Amino acid sequence: MDEIDRKIVRTLQLEGRITNQELASRVGLSPSPCLRRLRGLERSGVIEGYAARVNQRSYGLPLNIFVRIKLARHDEDTVRRFEDSVGATEQILECYLITGGSDYLLHVVSESLEAYERFMRDKLRRIPDIGAIETSFAIKQVKQRRNFPEVSPS
Repeated sequence: MDEIDRKIVRTLQLEGRITNQELASRVGLSPSPCLRRLRGLERSGVIEGYAARVNQRSYGLPLNIFVRIKLARHDEDTVRRFEDSVGATEQILECYLITGGSDYLLHVVSESLEAYERFMRDKLRRIPDIGAIETSFAIKQVKQRRNFPEVSPS
């Protein structure tokens, strides 16, 4: 990726519905080369897709919950089962394998405390070989960045 590709990506992260004509103007290209670069970024997987940014609270999921998971065992089958289960669970927006006292960090959304309790009871606690679960509720979102910072040329 060169600097023009990065400009295309940064612009699209902020304005996903921008026309190719406007995008080309902003990054200093004519429309045809801009479109070729854009299609190349899509084909190579740099741009993974396009989606609407939706207000989480207005959608009806006001709670952000961060769940730290420690597995009871760490063999390949246990890890695969856990990761497959997490991948199939809609309430879990993100899952990270982490260092430290826990194995995984989950970002879960919920409409209420009662709904989260049902999620814990009916889904999360049914995943085999979870040794410990520690939950933290976000009180306020201080920052959410939807676009990557600039990268220094290598």
